[in-house]
Amino acid sequence: MKNVWMIITTSLALEILSILVFGSIIFVWGIRYNNIKDEFKHFQLPNWLRDLVGILKLSFAIMLFSDNLELIQIGASGIALLMVAALITHVRLKSEPFRMLPSFALLCSCLAIVYMSNQLLVSPS
Repeated sequence: MKNVWMIITTSLALEILSILVFGSIIFVWGIRYNNIKDEFKHFQLPNWLRDLVGILKLSFAIMLFSDNLELIQIGASGIALLMVAALITHVRLKSEPFRMLPSFALLCSCLAIVYMSNQLLVSPS
């Protein structure tokens, strides 16, 4: 019975974390899109890269709501990879640590999603 409780808890935590990641991406890339444009301009990154990152982030975020755990892992891994690139960019350009916090938090959240979905994949039903 203990394993069933763990699976329910992990499944619920995975769903909640997926909703939070999706919501944060929609908020930043939708509602606060002007800030994204300013940040890419500040870092002297091309518009096509900004648009590609946005398309990838939104696509990966949608994958988090799949019933397929492997697809959830792909979505979370894709966002995590983009967050690693964002952190590297911040470090290279010597951004203040507080500006790196959102990327780091999203990276950690996505790694947790990958871990939890993997736990659900390998646990016996």
